[in-house]
Amino acid sequence: MICLRSLFALASIGLAHAAVLPRQAISTLSSTAIDAFAPYTYFASTAYCDPSTTINWSCGTNCDANPDFQPAISGGGGIEQFYYVGYSPTLSSAIVAYEGTASLFGDLTDLNFFLEPLDPSLFPGIPSTVEVHSGFADQHALTARTILTTVQQVLNAQGENTVTVVGHSLGAALALLNGVFLRLQLPASIKVNVIGYGMPRVGNQDFANFVDSLGGIVTHVNNQEDPVPVVPPTWLGFHHPSGEIHIQDSGDWDVCPGQDNPSNLCIAGDVTDILNGNLINHLGPYAGISIGC
Repeated sequence: MICLRSLFALASIGLAHAAVLPRQAISTLSSTAIDAFAPYTYFASTAYCDPSTTINWSCGTNCDANPDFQPAISGGGGIEQFYYVGYSPTLSSAIVAYEGTASLFGDLTDLNFFLEPLDPSLFPGIPSTVEVHSGFADQHALTARTILTTVQQVLNAQGENTVTVVGHSLGAALALLNGVFLRLQLPASIKVNVIGYGMPRVGNQDFANFVDSLGGIVTHVNNQEDPVPVVPPTWLGFHHPSGEIHIQDSGDWDVCPGQDNPSNLCIAGDVTDILNGNLINHLGPYAGISIGC
């Protein structure tokens, strides 16, 4: 196993190399735009609650934050991350949410994973050069078809054409994979959105480029000096798609264009050495909302 200090040093080299890329303009979200994330943040937080409480929407503060949500299925446990699917009348969207895990940072820094192609039966037409984190792909595959069937049922029952997939940490990685999966499996008339919090890098450069080619379906929100979004490192071939929003220490939410934007206002430029990251930031708060059930 490569020791953490060696991993961090090598990650810093990779990030320093990325910094030669041209910088792109950074913009700051208005308070109204930030407030619009709150329902999705609570949905991501709710995924940490036991399925026995999310199936009847009785999980306390997290569920109370989206009081009109109509759950359709809730599952997970054992080898599966918790998940749920349902409908939000307020957002006019089917919602899919995945649980994260407290052990993700350790898993991502012990190098006990590899890049692998996506299953073409789940991701029809995906280029063979697209590769993703093996553990993320395996976890996603456990529930992919069940979630797809339920999303189709919810959309048909409600007469809607939007599905939003949310998650935090590992849940954000699964949300990204599921968003790509749904985009390839559902009719083109269905709008697919992904909103992830504290998302690690999920796949290689071809994966990031493929996600971008889908038309900006992804927003990944990073909080302050959270180190999880900068692992696995770019020197291992991992890259983020576009769509980053970085929460500054001041509380500003800055939009960071491009992939792994090297500006110090963005996560790749802010956490250039993971030893300078702060894992406490991983749980938020995201505009006052901390993650967990």
